Amino acid sequence: MKDMVVLSGTRSTGSLHLGNYFGAVENWVNLQNEYNCYFFIADWHSLTTGYENTENYVHNINEVVMDLYASGLDPQKCNIFLQSKIQNHAELHLLLSMITPLSWLERCPTYKDQLSQLSEKDIRTYGFLGYPCLMASDILIYRADAVPVGEDQLPHLEITREIARRFNFMYQEVFPEPKALLTKAKVLPGLDGRKMSKSYDNTILLKDESEVLRTKIMSMITDPARIKKTDPGHPEICSVYAFHKVFNEAEAPSICESCKKGEIGCVACKKNLYGKVSEFLSPIQERRKFIEAKPSLIREILEKGNANAKIKTDDTMNMVRKAMKINWE
Repeated sequence: MKDMVVLSGTRSTGSLHLGNYFGAVENWVNLQNEYNCYFFIADWHSLTTGYENTENYVHNINEVVMDLYASGLDPQKCNIFLQSKIQNHAELHLLLSMITPLSWLERCPTYKDQLSQLSEKDIRTYGFLGYPCLMASDILIYRADAVPVGEDQLPHLEITREIARRFNFMYQEVFPEPKALLTKAKVLPGLDGRKMSKSYDNTILLKDESEVLRTKIMSMITDPARIKKTDPGHPEICSVYAFHKVFNEAEAPSICESCKKGEIGCVACKKNLYGKVSEFLSPIQERRKFIEAKPSLIREILEKGNANAKIKTDDTMNMVRKAMKINWE
């Protein structure tokens, strides 16, 4: 299976949170043992919603590398690289943008959702509208066989498949249509019950230690209808219970019953959860401290991954230019 190319990436908008871990990174750690994996830090993608503030641009890249390493990605087993260091991504994005219909971009579910959710930001830009084309370039430049996604991300991958089909039909067969590696990710809500996202400032970061972690968990939104400890609760709508199902599977059923009967209060429930999450994060944070003390290791990881990514993408771009008959010499 090591001949099968798998590609995925994460935006460099700062330290990774538990939603990132369970939504993608946990699965990447397993995939690196089975496939030829390319995992990239999508620093260009981070500009689609954060172009106005680049003060922490480099810092955020380093934060992501440290979190990926701390979570278990092994640079000896996979390629961890930086999107902006592989200029072929940009060239292919330009060429594919010439053949991608505007209607394909406008119907992207995330485009409409983000315009609504981030209404306070000016993201009605060419770059934000065209990000699915850049995403397609990120995948197709490696001629990836598969992309690990959840079911909610299938429409995004389908745009990539459509662009590949259109290119192959117009010129010649270059790109395989990447298949979805469907993953059953554990879903964690944010502290306020919405999707966990740095944009909503409702995250628990992988690097959040004791007091920060405790404060965040104790602030989590629970059942708004439950005023007193003895009031019957509705755990199915409680963010704290959603976390218990991930971090405290053994006790979760009894916690659910106790909550419904008004036998356990929200404060006690949160304290219990704090202990479980802290225990889970401890080994990740130990590995993070190791790489944090060796900044040269961050550069080594990226340089190795960048070199391998360039070899692969140079080959693809030679094929693309030949297929399009634009390789002037």
